[in-house]
Amino acid sequence: MALDFSGQNLRGCNFKGRQDLAGANFSYADIRGANFTHANLTGANFSHAKAGLQRRWAIFLVLVSWLLSGLSGFLWVFNGYLMSLIFNSKLENQIAGWAALIVLIAFFFVTIRQGVVAGLGAVALALAVAFAVALTFAGAVAGTTADAITFAFAGVFAVAFAFAFAFAVAGAFAVAFAFAVAFAVARAFAFAVAVAVAGAFALAIAVAGTLFSIYISWRAMKGDEKHSLIRNIAVTFAATGGTSFCGADLTNADFTQATLKSTDFRNTILICSCWHQTKMLDRVRPGLTYLQNSQVRQLLVTGQGQDKNFDRQDLRGINLQAANLADTSFIGADLSEANLQDANLSRAKLKQTQLDGTDLTGAILTGAYIEDWGITNTTKLHGVRCEYVFMRLPTKEDPDPLRKPDNKQEVFEDGDFADFIKPIFDTLDLYHNQGVDPRAIAIAFKNLAENHPEAELEIVAMEKRGDDKILLRAKTNPGSDKSQLSAEYFDDYNQLKALSQSQQLLLVEKDKRIIGLENMVDTALKQPKFYTQGDTNMSDISGINIQGSSNVSGIAGNSSIANLGTISGNVSIALNELPDAPDVEKPGIKELLSQLQDAIIQSTYLSEEDKAEALEQVQALAEAGKSPQESTKQKTAKTAITMLKGIFTGLPVVASLVEATNKLLPAIAKLFGLG
Repeated sequence: MALDFSGQNLRGCNFKGRQDLAGANFSYADIRGANFTHANLTGANFSHAKAGLQRRWAIFLVLVSWLLSGLSGFLWVFNGYLMSLIFNSKLENQIAGWAALIVLIAFFFVTIRQGVVAGLGAVALALAVAFAVALTFAGAVAGTTADAITFAFAGVFAVAFAFAFAFAVAGAFAVAFAFAVAFAVARAFAFAVAVAVAGAFALAIAVAGTLFSIYISWRAMKGDEKHSLIRNIAVTFAATGGTSFCGADLTNADFTQATLKSTDFRNTILICSCWHQTKMLDRVRPGLTYLQNSQVRQLLVTGQGQDKNFDRQDLRGINLQAANLADTSFIGADLSEANLQDANLSRAKLKQTQLDGTDLTGAILTGAYIEDWGITNTTKLHGVRCEYVFMRLPTKEDPDPLRKPDNKQEVFEDGDFADFIKPIFDTLDLYHNQGVDPRAIAIAFKNLAENHPEAELEIVAMEKRGDDKILLRAKTNPGSDKSQLSAEYFDDYNQLKALSQSQQLLLVEKDKRIIGLENMVDTALKQPKFYTQGDTNMSDISGINIQGSSNVSGIAGNSSIANLGTISGNVSIALNELPDAPDVEKPGIKELLSQLQDAIIQSTYLSEEDKAEALEQVQALAEAGKSPQESTKQKTAKTAITMLKGIFTGLPVVASLVEATNKLLPAIAKLFGLG
């Protein structure tokens, strides 16, 4: 039975490492200063709980803040004094004053525009400038140079040191309740000393420094990324002694309307934790969790993320149940194991979004852009409400790219979308670019299928990307390691690409499965749109038929579409130059190639382009027949015959051309000494 601590005073209690707190009820409890380090708090209820600092820690931090503020005030006065030396009659004092002023101006300007880290860089640069100025005057006033350099360096150091303390203190003080009071005390002290020591000029510098520190601290606590260093220092300082969940498991924990100021969430498991209407979530110590992003914190608290941009964010395990995410961009984001139940994702950009184990139950996906989104068989799509989706991101030229259903007058009925998208579950996606080699793809995939029969690889989709890019999608066994399969495939593919065509052909010979897949890839590359395919395994790949193309023949690297009559005439010329067979009953190369030429021209199953490609190979065989060099003749003949086999692969068995080539090609190969 889950423990019940609801409404109790648990300030300073130690729950470190406890494993019996799963599902425990801490609602309305006072957990300020409590230690939950490495505890198992799965499903725990912290709604309306009050976390943060105990009173004694708060008082201690305020006192420390006052002390540091007083020290920074003194350093501001010292800087004011240094800069007032500009009006001193001694040259070495003037040098020190100008050096300090250069540093001040550079630091103020750069810090406001680019942040405190860049400002410190400006201090270093100003330090070098001050040193150079001192050396410039060294020759004229040699006796006073050492003192001038000493003063200049002291001024630079004092300015940088004062600013660093002022920022850290101001930010921490803002977190620790007494921001305004501490500044008033510290600056009053600074003003009084400034008037007494350096007069009106020092006072002006102290005032400027005060206003500058207040502004930077305010911007830091507002979440300005330029001043994140100051904010992190302040939050870390203020969280000392506060409630600690460091290393705890808060999976499915509920923090609805809890107050979480000065709370430590470093290294915490926050899968599907609920933060709805949580107070002071921006004052927690987030570590590397998704709470470190101010925009994400705002989304978690309000549930309103419409038209926001979360591209490439790590949002694994985030709880956005019932959130308004219409028109939101999650391009390249990781939403694995997230809770998106009943979320409104209308028109959301989900390109390459990782959704492994994500719960989309009841979510609205109408109009979403789902190009290459990373759903798996663990993605929950039950009850998804979706009338239509787009398979590409919109462009000015095509605002509705690849809409599904294709008919704009049709929409998905209840449950249809899950059925539509189901075949894409658990696939191995092999994306090729930078010079696609269809033959290398075919060989590499065939090798992968043979090396991993347990993966049960089946080609389910092929998609052309741009002019020379293609995505091959293969269904796998749910237990397969797709990362390993992909790495092995591309290692093999890249090695095969480096081979010459003749070396590749040695691997292709007599393997219709490779030739069939090569033709399919080549055909897909020549088509303009998207192709999908039913289950197709490597044991019967020659029967593949791509949607939108009734014929898959065509060899990579050969795209001639010249006039068929001209090509046929060239073949006839080449054949006429061959000698006739001495024995009429035993046809020679000339007679066999003539029969093959006629069979190709008369075929009703080949396209004009395929006929042209086949006739070019017949011409190549005729030219080889005239070659006096036996090695060249055989090499050319072997390549041409392999090409012809690839073109004819996939034709119906009843086709007369298939019957003719089954007789002619072996006979031709034998005459070339290849039998």
